[in-house]
Amino acid sequence: MRQNWLALAAVALIPGVAFAQSGETRYKTADDHQAQIYPIDRATLLSGGKFDFKVEFPTVVKPEEVQILINGQDYKTVFGKEPTFIEKENGADASSIVVKDVAIAKPGTYTIEAKAGGAEETVKWDVFGTPKQPAVKNVIFLLGDGMTVSMRTGARIMSKGNTQGKANGLLNMDTLPAMAFIGTSSTDSIAADSANTMSAYMTGQKSAVNALGVYASRAKGSLDQPHQETIAEVLRRVAPQKSIGVVSNAEIEDATPAAVVSHTRRRADKPEIVGMFYAVKPEVILGGGSAYFLPKSVPGSKRKDDTDYVAQFKDAGYQLVTTKTELEAAPKDGKLLGLFHTGNMDGTLDQKVLHKGTVAKFPDQPDVPDMMQAALDVLSKDPDGFFLMVEGAEIDKNEHPMDWDRALFETITFDKAVGIAKKFAETHPDTLIIVTADHTHGASLIGTIDYDKPGTEMREKVGTYQDAGFPTYVDANGDGYPDSVDVSRRLAVFANNFPDYYETFRPHLEGQNVPAVKNEKGEYVANEAYKDVPGAVLRIGNLPKSEDTAVHAVDDVVLQAQGPGSEKFHGYMENTDVFRVMTESLALGVEPAPTTAQ
Repeated sequence: MRQNWLALAAVALIPGVAFAQSGETRYKTADDHQAQIYPIDRATLLSGGKFDFKVEFPTVVKPEEVQILINGQDYKTVFGKEPTFIEKENGADASSIVVKDVAIAKPGTYTIEAKAGGAEETVKWDVFGTPKQPAVKNVIFLLGDGMTVSMRTGARIMSKGNTQGKANGLLNMDTLPAMAFIGTSSTDSIAADSANTMSAYMTGQKSAVNALGVYASRAKGSLDQPHQETIAEVLRRVAPQKSIGVVSNAEIEDATPAAVVSHTRRRADKPEIVGMFYAVKPEVILGGGSAYFLPKSVPGSKRKDDTDYVAQFKDAGYQLVTTKTELEAAPKDGKLLGLFHTGNMDGTLDQKVLHKGTVAKFPDQPDVPDMMQAALDVLSKDPDGFFLMVEGAEIDKNEHPMDWDRALFETITFDKAVGIAKKFAETHPDTLIIVTADHTHGASLIGTIDYDKPGTEMREKVGTYQDAGFPTYVDANGDGYPDSVDVSRRLAVFANNFPDYYETFRPHLEGQNVPAVKNEKGEYVANEAYKDVPGAVLRIGNLPKSEDTAVHAVDDVVLQAQGPGSEKFHGYMENTDVFRVMTESLALGVEPAPTTAQ
């Protein structure tokens, strides 16, 4: 008996294999001797949703050997299309079958069996239907990139204050009634990035790190992977009368905004992503990243061709704006393209208080609430409703270098956008508001740092438990931001993962923190620019020396929501389930025609 238990335990420790108890589902991943099917096992698919079907065999097989059944029927009959047979994919001794742009209309559970050359695989899909009539007219999806609970807590304390243990006010997102914990893991790792996590929200299917709207198959080309239809594409196909908006203070080609429209294994395919935006043509596009819209002949362009997407969008009827002033003056009807920076836009602390970063070069940038209001002004003119995605990107972009004051300011700014959504819903109750993050960071708020404490060792000024007291931020003008982050007692936020770096225990007023730099060996070491800051402490990193900043955490994220359909958010959910709630609320499923093969 003991030997049997040990044998099972040994097998269970093999990566990619997990045995459940008798009567439960057994989950597995493909190995070198199995075929691989895309969509993958346990995929949830919208009825009528488009996807690329692919089966990869581990050896070279002949077309006549291939047997693929979907609920016992030949896959060509079910899909109504002939496949493409690839005898030697990537020139290797391995074959594949591909059928592009297919769908299954009838909801239900589907078993897919593939066999050829001695290899086989079986997966199950859940195809879900949606109501015939939508429950909502509008969906506003707000994502705080990397927004941890600690950022929310810190933003609330910094913005509203805390007296005798009670918050003096709430964030807008605190008041959203529906709540769920969201799992963020990817197909290739428990850890995830902004690409595959946002892609899961926008497609309802999991994928791999760095992937947007595709499965990560063995195909070499980043643009040659099996596609997953995004919610923007579903809307264009099923409800073309609805408008679409995408807002971010990152490059508009960055992972989160790109996931609304994109299909690539490589999130860095930013020139190509601009073309994907043009293919879908959201009515409102606002953010940074103009360098990828401009032909290579224009100074500052990051394209390698002569394509001028600014000109193409203008020819397609878009009003172009490049500053906050122009945004405010833009017409409230028609299509709107706002490109306010060649790269990522500056965050609120630099824009409004410190005037650092690239503010001198781009002095008239809007913030996320400005852009969101402008987007709503345009989209709300559509009598058929809209889908709007709004990202607070700079939360994450300041958490990575452990620049906590900037990250907290960005969380406050993001919350102001949530407030705009709530105000809009007051007069448009047929609006579903979703507020969430894509992933978390390993950051915790542990107390305060009190500069008035005696001594020169900064670590001795960190207050925990009763010694923490309350921070001394002041918001004299009532704008929701502290007038200064350089106060006598400030929030103490630290990362649980980091490269070698110097902890200064101070806000970075000189510019964004740069914790580590490369040495002559190509390793990241502590940036000695901070070495002589009084009281600075060298922290030896717990990350590999290939990492120059803190990294994402695997913790669940918090989702909150209000409006019709929000009651479906509760307990633990996968990020892919959010797509299901949105498409059900908008009634985007396609019912099967009577002649559809089942």
